[in-house]
Formats: sequence, structure tokens, C-alpha cells
Amino acid sequence: MMIPIPSEVYPPSEDTRLLLRVALQEARAEDMAIEIGCGSGLICKELALKVKSIVATDISPHATRWVKSHGIEVVRADLFRGIEAWFDLVIFNPPYLPTSEEERISGWLNASLDGGATGRDSIFAFLGQLGSHLSPRGRALLLISSLNGCKEIREKARAEGLEVSLKATERCFFEQLHVLEVTRRA
Repeated sequence: MMIPIPSEVYPPSEDTRLLLRVALQEARAEDMAIEIGCGSGLICKELALKVKSIVATDISPHATRWVKSHGIEVVRADLFRGIEAWFDLVIFNPPYLPTSEEERISGWLNASLDGGATGRDSIFAFLGQLGSHLSPRGRALLLISSLNGCKEIREKARAEGLEVSLKATERCFFEQLHVLEVTRRA
């Protein structure tokens, strides 16, 4: 019998499964990988079988405890804070829901969902830090929603010296989910 994921940890959903499918297609045996915001650890657990090494991070102490209890190397961190390595593959399923002050929920689960008023707060912070953590052949897989404003995300990436291309898209409930590949601009 499987132990249920704690209620404070983001459970795998449609967004997680889409990002996992793309990550498994993109992973290379020689990749040094990191998953930012690992939640339940599903993606990093699967990727560990395909890449040279992987580190998982999450801001939530509940998520890091859960993932560690399943034998996955995990660091409690806010995005790349305290991480000084370069990676060939970076995976990020950010909190992307546009969230007003009234919509916020209490507890650590809010950190998995709340993307700020536009849904882009964590995405923009990630893009601002990504360039200094990508290896020369590095790429990031970033999950976003049609609710986030794809144009604004592309503009922010460009301003950070990054290129964006669409890897996958899937319709889900009230939104379209997109997986973007982000690389250094040539």
C-alpha cells in the first residue's frame, strides 16, 4: 500500500505529468540535472534513472522531508538560493496561478500554487537566476500556463539573455499548459 502524499505537499497533477513526459524525452545520460520545486519528487525520481546526477530542491520543509524519505537527494532552497553549480538540465514547475490576496491559502501548499497577481512572480525570479546556473550546453524546461502571459515571459527571458521555444502544449480545464525550453541566447 502506498503512503499518501502529505497534504502540505503539491501532489502530481496534469502539469506535473506533462512536464515529466517532456523531461524524460529531453534527458541525456550525461546530464547533470536539477529540479527546482520538486514537490512530491515524482519528476526527479523518474529522471534519476536517465541522467548522470540529479538534485531536487523545494522551499517547503514538508516536500523536502517527503522526498528525502524516498531516498532522493534534496536541498531546501528558494529557487537557486545557495546553489552554486551549473546544470545541463533544469526542470521547474513553478507556482503559476494568478493569485489575489483573498485567494491565498494558509500553509506551505500556497508556495506551490501562488504565482502572484499575474502568475509570473516565481517565473520571472527563476528566469533572472537561470543564466548563472546553465552549463554551456544547458537547457531548462519550464512549465507555464496560458494564464501567465506567454509574451511577457518570452520578453523577460530575452531581457535575461535567454531564448525560449515551445516543447509541448496540452489543454487542461480552464487553461492551456505549455512546456518551454529555455537556453542561453547564441
